[in-house]
Amino acid sequence: MSLKGKTALVTGSTSGIGLAYARALAAVGVNVVINGFGKPEDIEKERSSIEADFGVTAGYDGADMTKHEQIAAMVEAAAPDILICNAGIQHVSPIEEFPPEKWEAVIAINLSSAFYAMRAAIPIMKARKWGRIVCTASAHSKTASPFKSAYVSAKHGLAGLVKTAALETATDGITVNAISPGYVWTPLVEHQIPDTMKARNMTREQVLHDVLLAGQPTKEFVTSEQVAALAVYLCGDDAKAITGANLSIDGGWTA
Repeated sequence: MSLKGKTALVTGSTSGIGLAYARALAAVGVNVVINGFGKPEDIEKERSSIEADFGVTAGYDGADMTKHEQIAAMVEAAAPDILICNAGIQHVSPIEEFPPEKWEAVIAINLSSAFYAMRAAIPIMKARKWGRIVCTASAHSKTASPFKSAYVSAKHGLAGLVKTAALETATDGITVNAISPGYVWTPLVEHQIPDTMKARNMTREQVLHDVLLAGQPTKEFVTSEQVAALAVYLCGDDAKAITGANLSIDGGWTA
């Protein structure tokens, strides 16, 4: 079955992996709704370019991923066939110095927002007897790194949420899966470099080679396009027997 004409809602999709998801789905004929923060002119540029490049409808919803009411309203308005839970933030700090407000924000955006989006989307998908949910987890859903207590906790929790939702929807024509990338060169990764330099007393080059790529045997960053291609596959009929999975795309990191 073609995905053409389906509707996808992608959270955290004004840049990075999320935008790559939106563009990859649009390329196979899926109408998309993007979400995230940024300058209005930059968001409009990306939204309009999706429509122009792929001939689909592209909308934008600025729902705040820390506000469950806004998340529910966004999902209800979009009525998606495909939900991509991708919104995420990072903070790097030792546990004893970790600001409580940063812990709360990381858990809210990386984990709780996916729960609230699923909670609103699953009834819509059950009514249609078809749906696809893909969550961006992380290699940190399978292993840990120091100074990332909130992020690692959130991503481990997200992997568990995916398994639970997959079991609950297994006979409803819905699949729920996680993709766990290693380090992808995105604004999220770039922005954590200064904090990591401070936490580990390293130079920028040391952080890149001795921290970020230390665990990836390929010694290469994963690309957003590679992650998005896997998501498109999971949305298609060839992958309908895959549910409750947490698929690594990490250059061998978790091997």
